[in-house]
This record gives sequence, C-alpha cells and structure tokens, in this order.
Amino acid sequence: MKISIITVVYNSSLTIRDTIESVLSQSYDNLEYCIVDGDSTDGTLSIIKEYEQKFKGKLKWVSDSDTGIYDAMNKGIRMATGDVIGIINSDDFYHKTDVIEQIAKAFENNDIQATIADVRFVNPDNLDRTVRYYSSKKFTVNRFRFGFMPAHPTFFTYKKNFEKYGYYQTDYKIAADFELLIRFLYTNKLKFQYLPIDVMKMRTGGMSTASWKSNLLLNKEIVRGCKENGIYTNLFILSLKYFVKVFELIITKE
Repeated sequence: MKISIITVVYNSSLTIRDTIESVLSQSYDNLEYCIVDGDSTDGTLSIIKEYEQKFKGKLKWVSDSDTGIYDAMNKGIRMATGDVIGIINSDDFYHKTDVIEQIAKAFENNDIQATIADVRFVNPDNLDRTVRYYSSKKFTVNRFRFGFMPAHPTFFTYKKNFEKYGYYQTDYKIAADFELLIRFLYTNKLKFQYLPIDVMKMRTGGMSTASWKSNLLLNKEIVRGCKENGIYTNLFILSLKYFVKVFELIITKE
C-alpha cells in the first residue's frame, strides 16, 4: 500500500527541515511525500530542493500562490498518487520512525477506512517538553457537537474518500478540517480505528489558538460545520470544551 504524506508550507524555513527529516526517517518504504509551497520567500524552497535527491524520486513539490491553507491541502491531495493520504504541518514532526509503518498495518484490515491517534504539543523552545497531550482515545462522533475532534494530523484515509465525499471547503478560514472530519466520520460514517500511539510532536502557537478572535471564528465555523452536517450545537455548548482542555494541561504537568 502506497501512503502519501502532504505538507503545506509558507515561509517556514526555521521548522520545515525537522518536518522533512521526520518523514525521510520513516521505516515504511512505500512512501510518497508531497510538499505544497505558497511562494515562500525566506529560503524554504532551498531547503526543499536540498532534499530532492535524498528522497530519490519520492518527494514531489510545487510552489505557487493559493487562496489559503485548505486550498493548498486540496492541491496536495490531488497531486498525491498514494492509496492513503495523511497530512503533517510544516512546524510539526514525527518523533518516532515507525509511525507510518503502524498506520499502514492498520489499513491491512479491509474494514478500516480511516485511522486516528494522539499528538503531543511541545514548547517551541524546548521540543522535549510536552505542554499538552491530545488524546483521540475517547473520541466518538457524538463529541463533534461539543467541539471535539480527533487530532487532525493523525487522520489518515483513502484518497478515494476525498474523491467520493469531497475535499476541504476553502471558504472556511480555520475549521475546514473540523468540517471535513464531520463529513467523513459522522455524515458518511467511515469506519475508523484509534491507534494508541502519539504520532507526532506539534509546536504550540497554531492559527486557531492565536487570539480570542481566532477562537471565536473557530467556534463560529464549528457551529456552521455541524449545522451543514445535521448536528445541533451552539457557542455555549462549545464553550464547555475549554474545561476539558484545562484538565488536559493539568494532567500533562502532573
């Protein structure tokens, strides 16, 4: 089974090397790496080109303008030739070499249409310090209503599912990943398997947590995504999730 990993990047010269190295070090051999760059100007392209030979034809990349991160993700999915698609952000990295091997093994079960797992949020200044552990273990589709989703970068599914059920909606600013997961796992009932592994480390400071305005926009888009897929929720219901997030931080510190 061929697995395609997609990275969307724009001016990430300080972190993209870690991401590329982590994909390059995976023990699973039948792997394709697709990088979609949004016309970076900071040296990111030079780093990508540096790794072309190391991948021996497995690395594909394109650099041009796009309308946003979800447009770029869709480009990566369309350019991928693998059976299964996964996404890793340009400031995240796999910290274990057998991650893709374990995911590929899960797809040997013909009933499985997708996998989810855990991630570690780490301090950008100390990548060994976990500040939050995001577990997808207790996720069920009923939790979408409360604003919970499995960790998006741990979501792997067949490329044919994007072709059948649609791609990321580009008119969302922050929560197109949330809406897509609702559409795939709730609306179209794709059977998924939880893998009890922490797939990657993610540096803190993402777009959806940048400010209170970003969080408000995120929640409004979550309400929209739920409504479009027949799930009732509202901003008050979504606010309850922050108590759980605080608990996750406390548990991590302990």
